[in-house]
Amino acid sequence: MNLVVNGREFAVAPRPGQCLRTLLRELGWFGVKKGCDAGDCGACTVHVDGRPVHSCLYPAFRAEGARVTTIEGLAEGGAFHPMQQAFLDAQGYQCGFCTAGMVMTAAALDQAQRRDLPQALKGNLCRCTGYRAIADAVDGIAHVEADVAGAGFGRSLPAPAGPAVVTGRARYTMDVAPEGELAGLAHMKILRAPHAHARIVAIDAAAARALPGVVAVLTHEDAPQALFSTARHHHVTDDVDDTRVLDPVIRHVGQRVAAVVAESEAAAEAACALIRVEYKLLPAVFDPVEAMTPGAPVLHDKPAASRIANPARNIVAELHGEIGSLADGLAGADLVFTARYATQRVQHAHLETHGAIGWRDAEGRLVIRTSSQTPFLTRDALANLYGLPREQVRVVTERVGGGFGGKQEMLVEDIVALAVFRTGRPVKLEYTRAEQFAASTCRHPMTIEVTVGATRDGTLTALGLNVVSNTGAYGNHAAGVLFHGANECLTLYRCANKRVDGYAVYTNTPPSGAFRGYGLSQSIFAVESAMDEVAHRLGIDPFALRRRNVIVPGDGLLAYDDHPHDVEFGSYGLDQCLDRVEAALKEPPKPDLGPDWLVGRGMAASMIDTVPPRGHVGMSRIALTPEGRFELRVGTAEFGNGTTTVHGQIAATVLGVTGADIVIRQSDTDHVAHDTGAYGSTGTVVAGEATRRAAQELLGLLLARAAARAGTVTDHCRVEGGHVVAGANRIPLADLAPLEAEGRADGSPRSVAFNVQGFEVAVHRRSGEIQLLRSLHAADAGAVVNPMQCRGQIEGGVAQAIGAALYEHLLVDAAGAVANPTFRGYHIPTFADVPRTEVFFADTYDSLGPLGAKSMSESPYNPVAPALANAIFDATGVRLRATPFKADELYALIPAEPAETI
Repeated sequence: MNLVVNGREFAVAPRPGQCLRTLLRELGWFGVKKGCDAGDCGACTVHVDGRPVHSCLYPAFRAEGARVTTIEGLAEGGAFHPMQQAFLDAQGYQCGFCTAGMVMTAAALDQAQRRDLPQALKGNLCRCTGYRAIADAVDGIAHVEADVAGAGFGRSLPAPAGPAVVTGRARYTMDVAPEGELAGLAHMKILRAPHAHARIVAIDAAAARALPGVVAVLTHEDAPQALFSTARHHHVTDDVDDTRVLDPVIRHVGQRVAAVVAESEAAAEAACALIRVEYKLLPAVFDPVEAMTPGAPVLHDKPAASRIANPARNIVAELHGEIGSLADGLAGADLVFTARYATQRVQHAHLETHGAIGWRDAEGRLVIRTSSQTPFLTRDALANLYGLPREQVRVVTERVGGGFGGKQEMLVEDIVALAVFRTGRPVKLEYTRAEQFAASTCRHPMTIEVTVGATRDGTLTALGLNVVSNTGAYGNHAAGVLFHGANECLTLYRCANKRVDGYAVYTNTPPSGAFRGYGLSQSIFAVESAMDEVAHRLGIDPFALRRRNVIVPGDGLLAYDDHPHDVEFGSYGLDQCLDRVEAALKEPPKPDLGPDWLVGRGMAASMIDTVPPRGHVGMSRIALTPEGRFELRVGTAEFGNGTTTVHGQIAATVLGVTGADIVIRQSDTDHVAHDTGAYGSTGTVVAGEATRRAAQELLGLLLARAAARAGTVTDHCRVEGGHVVAGANRIPLADLAPLEAEGRADGSPRSVAFNVQGFEVAVHRRSGEIQLLRSLHAADAGAVVNPMQCRGQIEGGVAQAIGAALYEHLLVDAAGAVANPTFRGYHIPTFADVPRTEVFFADTYDSLGPLGAKSMSESPYNPVAPALANAIFDATGVRLRATPFKADELYALIPAEPAETI
């Protein structure tokens, strides 16, 4: 058939059942993204004869004779389309994976549709932004500021990749053609287990291997027997070694059984269906409390070297700590309050699924191109797993389509590497959306019992937690999430008597993992809900209760032990955050909604250490090139966290140039010696500090060389307009090249950051429907590097947390299988679901962060659920102690008249 794509004629022969999306990508139009496979997300939106369509649902044969426009062809003559320019001016994107589809939809809207964006954009999902910036783009509201030499820090400068993102030229993991070193690219599909707990007795892959197009079928007999963890941390011993590339023991529905490598995805998928597996079914356990009970099925009978705390009781890690005496604190209290809170499984739902492409380069090195937050740690893990010198493995991460902690794992790279070694071919593996839900990781479901002791005036005398964390079938991140989740939620409060007892437990359910907040969203929901309950029982304003008990500079930063640590007050802005949200909540309420609507207000506070404990290394290298420009090489990955922009602003400010003078290369293990990874909100405070040090070192070298050439001293030299002014001389930067400097930061000592969330809500007494009338968020981010970008991080974190509080729930059925493995069945926030969040920044300057900055990527997520629960209680008198908050459960509990507690 014939069709015209972006003005070019093509004669193609679509395969039976092929969709337009895959056809366009095979023709090289990589701006057409794969996000859902089901028409739910809109990332694949293109225009067919001027009308926007989801190309994953549009049969390719229907495009015969049509004129198809992708994001690459939206503009004419090399200029930006007005909608592309609007998205640049408003910074209407973060990771950018959804942006091409969003721009294509927005560009086709008429004026009437623009007046109803919740309806007009209902078919396009964004996981990063919270939609405000997208709305501003469509409305033509600009936020980008001018780039001023030497003054980039603190300005709302655009992301360097912005033009590539809005035109579809930005390359994500799968956006490569099968040519050059990738010629002969083979495709992998995974056969996944249908049982929650079983042992593989035999695998018959003869029919699969005989299928035309099949290159190889890999089973546990082909894979290394070494145990490792999919979790990636600076210290590999932080996580238990309980995982194999292919394991003969199945521990959750969806676990890998075998891998097929074939000439096409279709052939690989067909071959998977031909593999015959004989299983011996084993008893399964799905509840963590039952899993700890004597006599429960043992999931991991591993050697002591695996570091599992108590394999016989399925306890991956346990935590027991106390300062003072909880019993004494409760004995001295006028009020003792105890309640149990529960949080559910939540999926990261980044629009780019997990995937990797592997090959051997001309020198024989293993190269893995992957969607990862931790390319250097993944390189090290692969080298260790396959017995290779580290220099024989290269991991490359280009732009990543969202992460939120989900890509702080090695979920695909290990088996792709195995296939490369076994076949000698380049191999590609890309998860479907269903695999992403059923076979990647999720937030740890937790049950947390909180015990609080307080005097009549609200002074805390005791604070205790009992935590049970469901880590699923494998222990990746189990210990870290448990320990971190029990830390800052308690450190926030000044109390002489604190205790924690916690357990991370194996079950035959999909594995949990790292998730935005790393355990704090669960524990803060419990603690901040309990604080609100205590405040109401004592008749004390919730803000006043916090002010009486929160830590202030000079207090010890203590959670459940008094062991030495490196956390200190680099700055303090919690008081400002409380003041700003309290003042905003005191403003007059929204217009009366009628007698059936109950209106309430609530708040919650949170704290986070700005860097993970015990080391996090960032390294940067910056050079003055012979062209007179600066090339900055960093290891940290860009997945919507904005670190690329931040690094450019920091370097430009130090060097006295504009951001446009900085060319950034990143996320390639060949660029720098090491980078621990883009997780734990370290992109600014660790990697950014490494960049600041590198730029400072280069500036010193540059001025010294200029001073020597001009016969003056460095104090009389400065960078200005592509030159160094040295006394009476103006020396072009190019004349001083080449120069190079490196910077390194280890993330210690660490500071603390604070967030306060407030809500005004309305609850319909007859249906339980919850309307979010106002969302308020105050953040202590230190000196804000890029206000526009930081505001976007906060709005996106709040939006994601609203989804987890109200409806996101990864459901596991009675057999252990994920029951809602689609966006349509899972429901992440759409444009219509999210209110505009009013963002306030505390005025602080952190003595530990680069140029006064603090982290602000994951922390906005943490106080949202408790603030919403507290507002719902204020409106209805109903206390919801388990997320998500469901309207059908809420309406049945609403009394005729609001009561003090239910």
